[in-house]
Amino acid sequence: MKQLINLVCVLSIFTSAAQQKPAYRIVDKNGKETTYAKLVKAASNSEVVLFGEFHDNAISHWLELELTKDLAERKKLVLGAEMLEADNQKQLDQYLKGEIDDKKLDSTARLWPNFKTDYKPLVDFAKEKNIPFIATNIPRRYASLVYKKGFEALNGLTAEEKTWMATLPIVYDANLPGYVKMVQEMGGHGGENLPKSQAVKDATMAYFIFKNIIRDAVFLHYNGAYHSDYFEGISWYLKRSDPTLKILTISTVTQTDISRLDTENLLKADFIIVVDEDVTKTY
Repeated sequence: MKQLINLVCVLSIFTSAAQQKPAYRIVDKNGKETTYAKLVKAASNSEVVLFGEFHDNAISHWLELELTKDLAERKKLVLGAEMLEADNQKQLDQYLKGEIDDKKLDSTARLWPNFKTDYKPLVDFAKEKNIPFIATNIPRRYASLVYKKGFEALNGLTAEEKTWMATLPIVYDANLPGYVKMVQEMGGHGGENLPKSQAVKDATMAYFIFKNIIRDAVFLHYNGAYHSDYFEGISWYLKRSDPTLKILTISTVTQTDISRLDTENLLKADFIIVVDEDVTKTY
């Protein structure tokens, strides 16, 4: 009788789990299941948190906002994002101070098409709570210039233009696995300048993050996962600035089966958000 009761209990648990249809799970870098509470605690004990998202993933955007709100209750924050470019910092600051409205921000800054739905809630939270928000990315026209002509093309920019990117010359390691993989996946298209155009973004985001770190605060940065996966990209440049910096990385992956982390997604970040691939895209 006791064995029968135990069997019924086990079946009930599995039935319940199947009925719940979880949209995501959080695991550590080794694929071991963990909790959102542990993620918040680890983030609050860090100096920089790199939240690697998929730009069209609803779970990423929801968790970014939730983590921001929960961290704000524990620590002083500075926020920053790949989705905002350094030469639009003035307009962003004007919006945060209430000097311009969202329509003016939209017409004067180069906002992503999904800004209103996916990133404006983060900026508005910063505005409400008086939290600094840093536009960390290099203006895309200069990343495009690197793609076409290499790092050398940046030398001819004006002094003002050079303030919108990492200090020149850009440090670059072509042998970093992420950059090597990029070239391989593109079948050589784009040549050696393709990973350089990625590196100038990584270097610039790291530069503005490091420049705006505040003592006893957490800098929470939102970026595409490929800019911080495998502790490379932004993280690699930050560590060059200060090897002792306490950096926490988060990555997002999508899988058909989220019950366990696929082998190719192991070791991508300190915390990995495993999202069901059927979750609705935001665009």
